[in-house]
Amino acid sequence: MVKKVIIYLSLSFFINISLSAACLPESADTTINEGPHLFFSEKGLRAVWIEKSVLLQKIVNSDNFDEFNRKFRLPLEYDDLKGTSLLKPALRHSYTHADSIGVISDIHGGYDTYLKLLKSSGIIDENLKWNFGKGHFVVLGDMLDRGDRVTEVLWHLFALEKQAEKAGGKVHVMLGNHEFLVLSRELGYINEKYKEFEKISGLTYYDEFSERSVLGKWLRSKPVMITIDQIIFIHAGISTDLIRRYLTMEQINRRFSNHILGFDPASFRADEELCFLNSDSGPLWYRGYFSDTTFCESRIDSILNFYGKKHVVVGHTVNKGVNSLFNNKIIGVDTGIMLNPSPEMLIYKNGSFYRSTMTGERISLSTSSE
Repeated sequence: MVKKVIIYLSLSFFINISLSAACLPESADTTINEGPHLFFSEKGLRAVWIEKSVLLQKIVNSDNFDEFNRKFRLPLEYDDLKGTSLLKPALRHSYTHADSIGVISDIHGGYDTYLKLLKSSGIIDENLKWNFGKGHFVVLGDMLDRGDRVTEVLWHLFALEKQAEKAGGKVHVMLGNHEFLVLSRELGYINEKYKEFEKISGLTYYDEFSERSVLGKWLRSKPVMITIDQIIFIHAGISTDLIRRYLTMEQINRRFSNHILGFDPASFRADEELCFLNSDSGPLWYRGYFSDTTFCESRIDSILNFYGKKHVVVGHTVNKGVNSLFNNKIIGVDTGIMLNPSPEMLIYKNGSFYRSTMTGERISLSTSSE
């Protein structure tokens, strides 16, 4: 598939980039705008985008990057993008001494709502840039699928990650089940806009996130599980079946990066452990905290004790607002950004958890952590 993409792109025509930005919201008619998508090449980066339903592309390098970027206004340098080709899977899972923590999940291409929530919560400023100081901002996966502004969400997070590092903070982009699906070429949940992209470009939606693309390589470097101080962060949850396997977080992250993400599930079907990790009891799919009526506090205690932590924060299962169970031992932060007119995110500050609303109000989750 990659070879076909390269051949196709090589035969396509070059144009200049003096038109209006392709990443602007769609017009009222049926035309679409999408991109840019950047692919590694020997000559630099091959930029591909669709503007008013027309496929456009250009080779971008250090000499013409400023011209290119005046169009798309990505707050990035050329080396930030080109250097992504050298990224390795991030197996580090433990972080300490966080000044404060913000958490969001399941953005699903809901770009405008995502930005409003981040601004109201103090994560970004009015210019959409990092405003959280030395804090940590955690995205619990599922940026992909469903919505029609997935690309905008990803580029914003890509840039925000760089801005946070310069300020002494940290952005943790993590993987969810929908990242797994797309990287495994399972495209049943993509928005109609991206189906039109496929028709116009001759590329599949997977190609946008292949290892030859900047965003695809970047996503493949992300973990499934991390901890910050006494808190575990994971997309769906940790089941008791998972801890019975005595897998460390590093082992879980390594198995996903080396054997699961980007692989055809048929390739690991004979491996019972890999199949389990991608099952309903695995970290990208588990819903037991909110759907299993028999789930009790002793079960979450055993999970937290196994990893030596006090809280687990998850997404994946939609709640009306940030949802706390068992005195904040479990906190669910998927509040349905795509459909909920009043979604929330989680803020942790000075040992306490808060629901952060679209109006900027912070509502205590009552129980403080130790």
